[in-house]
Amino acid sequence: MAIPCPPFIGSEKLAMEAAAPSPPVFLTQDELKKIAAYKAVEFVQSGMVLGLGTGSTAKHAVDRIAELLRHGKLTNIVGIPTSKKTHQQAVSLGIPLSDLDSHPVVDLAIDGADEVDPDLNLVKGRGGSLLREKMIESATKKFIVIVDETKLVSRVGATGAMPVEVVPFCWKFTQDRLQGMFGYAGCAAKLRRDAGGEPFVTDNKNYIVDLFFEKDIGDLKVASDAILRLAGVVEHGMFLDMATTVIVAGELGVTIKNK
Repeated sequence: MAIPCPPFIGSEKLAMEAAAPSPPVFLTQDELKKIAAYKAVEFVQSGMVLGLGTGSTAKHAVDRIAELLRHGKLTNIVGIPTSKKTHQQAVSLGIPLSDLDSHPVVDLAIDGADEVDPDLNLVKGRGGSLLREKMIESATKKFIVIVDETKLVSRVGATGAMPVEVVPFCWKFTQDRLQGMFGYAGCAAKLRRDAGGEPFVTDNKNYIVDLFFEKDIGDLKVASDAILRLAGVVEHGMFLDMATTVIVAGELGVTIKNK
């Protein structure tokens, strides 16, 4: 269903001049992300254990949850952050936190995605937090994904990297095996590096090899199983059959897609 976006800034002058047409309102990508995030938080209820996502879109959701807690509109919330960065954000906002050891079942998780295909399969991890995200979001009863419309794709890997978290030991050997595995799809595998040119290190002290595909990789479950069978691979960024709801914010409003 489509929910029209509310206007953000009104103009008294334009309101008075009924004959003058209203100019189109163009929203920034960040404003679209915020709309999707706020819509997702409407599903949050007091007493829930929440998976708190990572990234620019999920940040808006965490901010909104903290705001509702401050105003007493939400109570007795426990958050489980999917990264150190989100942990720091939640602590700074006063959101009570725990972990999967204490709360092995999560009521609701809200997170963004780098890509969403027509079957609601996701690519996540371009921000580097895919392992903790997948651990928490696979333990949730309901996983709401929040994106702007630029994240909708026809196939996995259409707009960029599909990340694979690998152990540092002999990472190039693992990288070469990953590239060879998807040679039929024109795969290029590249070690992710930080701004200083050093290998990017995840929250769990691993590296990330980014896979870039020129073509469709075919059956995603087969690809997933093959990647996970490689010694040296920790986890990959394909989140298959995990999203229960995807909230997409676009210029024409918010669309909610259910699995």
